[in-house]
Amino acid sequence: MLTIEDCIALSGLTEAEILAIAEHEHIPFTAAAEMGRCLFCAERGLDTLKLMILDDIRAARKRDDLSHVEELKQALRDYAATRREKTHAAPYG
Repeated sequence: MLTIEDCIALSGLTEAEILAIAEHEHIPFTAAAEMGRCLFCAERGLDTLKLMILDDIRAARKRDDLSHVEELKQALRDYAATRREKTHAAPYG
């Protein structure tokens, strides 16, 4: 049985990035981790992930959920710091 930590590791993304996908797509965490892995490997997938996070920020602002806006902004900062150049290399093995 896979753990949440296994799903995160296999996706190549951070937990915050997976949570942003889950929120944006309205899907469970494990499905978001799988989708995240597909995005990680896709030509413009990480650009799509960035747009998802930005959409989530806009939605949280619209709901006046300022604490969530800050969480998402931190996820976006982390994304920018770690995803400057897209790589097709697997995150494991």
